[in-house]
Amino acid sequence: MAVVVTEEIDVPSWDLYELSIPCTVFGKPQPDLADPWYDLRLCGTGERRSDDGPAGTGLSLRTRFGLDDLVGADTVIVPSVPDPCVEEGAPLPPGLVPALRRAYDSGARMVSLCTGAFALAEAGLLDGRRATAHWLHTAQLAERYPKVQVDDSVLYVDDGDVLTSAGLTAGLDLCLHLVRRDLGAHVANQLARRMVVPAHRPGGQAQFIDLSVPATDDTGLGPVLDWARAHLDQPLTVEDLARRASLSPRTFYRRLQAATGTTPLQWLLNQRLGRAQSLLESTDLTMEKIGELSGLGTPNNLRHHFLKQIGVSPSDYRRAFPRATPESSPHGS
Repeated sequence: MAVVVTEEIDVPSWDLYELSIPCTVFGKPQPDLADPWYDLRLCGTGERRSDDGPAGTGLSLRTRFGLDDLVGADTVIVPSVPDPCVEEGAPLPPGLVPALRRAYDSGARMVSLCTGAFALAEAGLLDGRRATAHWLHTAQLAERYPKVQVDDSVLYVDDGDVLTSAGLTAGLDLCLHLVRRDLGAHVANQLARRMVVPAHRPGGQAQFIDLSVPATDDTGLGPVLDWARAHLDQPLTVEDLARRASLSPRTFYRRLQAATGTTPLQWLLNQRLGRAQSLLESTDLTMEKIGELSGLGTPNNLRHHFLKQIGVSPSDYRRAFPRATPESSPHGS
């Protein structure tokens, strides 16, 4: 996993956030979840750090690896590019664009977070593709690169071998999505739990989260959503959840959509699919039992939702991910 570091001097503090996301998700070994874990390498656009430099002291922006090391990586992530490259159209760091092209041509999966999309677009890797970035910059991205199908509303776009995300926390959503793709839902859910973040926000979820719910409101949705996750094997309706939250269905609908960017029914479906994925990975239960425990119903209904939302059948999904170790609980998320 090669992460591009585009600035080595006077790095704006806000740019460290996007850089820290892949470092946090992929950089710390999680041997009890998956072994081997990812081999993370920070690849700078400038001078390499000498091998006798300090070790174990945190982040050094004079990196040990350079742009040549992007070739041969399985995945290349561009967390951001310098602000002048976005705001003023300044050139990208020398050598970055051809290095990205060589990495893609060698078979790397290419990923951008936030303004990193400008680097992938400049390399021509987004031509004819749907892509996103932070909504503050999508208009500039679309104007500068008219061949890119810019979507300013979604959290992230998975186009197979090229993936892009919106800014800030959406970058974390995309990185967890990569773990989910690579190692399965169970591992991604457990990692998200350790990071104290939502296990899965679908890429199509809206960037625009309405924050108008008063901060002093004491009727938070957390407890009722936790209760719903614990009762996915039961029939649940918006009216059931609203009643448990002591809200009218209309108010519950509005607050859940404001908080999550999705409707209550879609939120429930996402939770049920996540439970089914975890059970498929970590148990040998029959499709009938998995449909029952996840609340997705009959095997035919389970298959229908998997094909529509995930793109593969439950049987193919189970074959794609090996069964978790016996110590791993399928209900741990």
